[in-house]
Amino acid sequence: MSMDDYNKACKAGKKDYQNRLLRGERPTLQVLDSILPPNDSYSMVSLGLVQIPIDQIVGTRYEGRSNAFSGNFMPILNEDTEFARKWAALSSSHEEEGIRDPIKACEYMNKFYIVEGNKRVSVMKYFEAISIPGTVTRIIPKRTEEKENKIYYEFLDFYKLSKINYIWFSREGSFAKLQKAVGKFAEESWSEDEQIDFSSAYSRFTAVYRTNGGNKLKITPGDAFLSFIMLYGYKTLADTTTTALKNLIVKSWEEFRLLEQDDEIDLKMNPTTEKKPLLSWILPTGPARLKIAFIYEKTAASSAWSYAHELGRLHLAQTFPDEVTTLYYDGVTVDTIEEYLQKAISDGCNLIFTTTPAFAPASVKAAIAHPNIRILNCSLNTSHRYIRTYYARMHEAKFLMGAIAGAMAENNRLLYIEDYPLFGVIANINAFALGARMVNPRAQVYLEWSSKKDVDISERIREVNPACISGRDMVIPEENSRYFGIYHMADGYPHNLAMPLCHWGKFYEKLIRTIMNGTWKSDDHSGKAINYWWGMSSGVVDVICSKNLPVGTKRLVDLLRHTIRAGEFNPFSGVLHTQTSTANKDPNHTLSPEEIMTMDWLAENIIGSIPQARQLTEKAKPVLSQQGVPRVQDEITAE
Repeated sequence: MSMDDYNKACKAGKKDYQNRLLRGERPTLQVLDSILPPNDSYSMVSLGLVQIPIDQIVGTRYEGRSNAFSGNFMPILNEDTEFARKWAALSSSHEEEGIRDPIKACEYMNKFYIVEGNKRVSVMKYFEAISIPGTVTRIIPKRTEEKENKIYYEFLDFYKLSKINYIWFSREGSFAKLQKAVGKFAEESWSEDEQIDFSSAYSRFTAVYRTNGGNKLKITPGDAFLSFIMLYGYKTLADTTTTALKNLIVKSWEEFRLLEQDDEIDLKMNPTTEKKPLLSWILPTGPARLKIAFIYEKTAASSAWSYAHELGRLHLAQTFPDEVTTLYYDGVTVDTIEEYLQKAISDGCNLIFTTTPAFAPASVKAAIAHPNIRILNCSLNTSHRYIRTYYARMHEAKFLMGAIAGAMAENNRLLYIEDYPLFGVIANINAFALGARMVNPRAQVYLEWSSKKDVDISERIREVNPACISGRDMVIPEENSRYFGIYHMADGYPHNLAMPLCHWGKFYEKLIRTIMNGTWKSDDHSGKAINYWWGMSSGVVDVICSKNLPVGTKRLVDLLRHTIRAGEFNPFSGVLHTQTSTANKDPNHTLSPEEIMTMDWLAENIIGSIPQARQLTEKAKPVLSQQGVPRVQDEITAE
């Protein structure tokens, strides 16, 4: 039977050989010596005896040993050769007692190249073994700025803790996310039992994933695995039957496909404007009546954020009295959001808005489980295929607010109070500072974070003695205070000068109209995650000025508003100096929307810094883990 096995293996090898030739690829084994950088560009370290994943053995160390095999490690020499007889003997030995002698290999960029034991590897690949023992020498290239090199160095850090070498990712930061997703601290080592449990979970997932066509996707199984456990939880794999796991993987397929996209997000900067065909008025494509749920983290009475969205809900009810029914759920937490999503669906809602970034993971899970329900999450730069996300370009309004504050700053001191360092928030702060400096070159903006531990904003106001303060965007009804928008203190009381406005009612109205007129589906053609990011040009962002504002300042605001609405001016155009360097040196260049969203630098006239995760309160972490600027997300992952 051993020679029969050889002939079968040889047939598979020759077929692979021909296919590679037709594709213009090297038909035989990869040779490590041909791809290694110069000797002074790498170092070597012995790993000792380890289990080598069969799938990651891709070639041989030396050229002379490569031509007996096709590129898939199957033999290609005739059966009357000594090579064939030795291969067949090894095949018999494996079936009778197993191949026990370890091979020797080099590992380079987490792929393995055989020094001794090519035929043993070939036999084990033929019998579809998972791994083979081997004495391994790791070849480590010097650090570079290349993506693959960065990922490899992240793997090295992960390997030190876990001794796991069979998972790989195509995106930077994934190994740290995996460490967190399995419940480990950033520098915490894995026990042997944890390694065994992970191997079982990963093998179980990849078996089902590949059976359902995972090998056809242009991502690694590790990419899909990480996406899955970040969505459903690591423990789900242990508690779920194989049938249920298959169903979850199938339902999650669009999330996996999204990972194939280099540009994951289709950013909609303005509402889709599409003329509705005459026939569609007779045969409408949208539902006859929408029942819409709004899910709030806090109550409208206690939160300016929830209050703003509640005003938006009421606007919808007034605008579409015959087409729309709305209801809301408030006081929802990260622990209860799944329960409330299910309640909204049970209550017959076919459109759901979850109004905080922390609710995004639960929103995705609900959308996967209920594909006929439209779910949108209020967050920025969130990449999920099953839900859509939406946010407002508030930095446009903040620029105008900064210009007003700069004009009113007699002592050149301004104070800006912010909650969390999220996507878009840093742009708001910088836009305010740029607006202030445009009007008043000497204006300085003192930045304070209300979510920092042991912060005393009142004390900072006394210390800084600012001419103007930028506080929360809206009033909190329950507090009945005037500490919102831009205000200055006089006689111990705040006097409001202006406030930024996100008209969520108009935002929701325009979104609902896309459903009613059928353009909702036309937005879906790109196959990417869809993020609505609308601003002044859409009429959803504005600034309201106090009657006490000087006429000249009002005229300036009107002029700036007009130019931004018309697309003639962008706050982030031209040369932009940061606290430490230059963000943009080209006077004719405007930052892209992606650069604006993800910026993690502060303008040169800002006094303050972006806080570290450990400096912030615990209640900040759920939203920061979803929407924190990259450096803060990394810090949370590392904790």
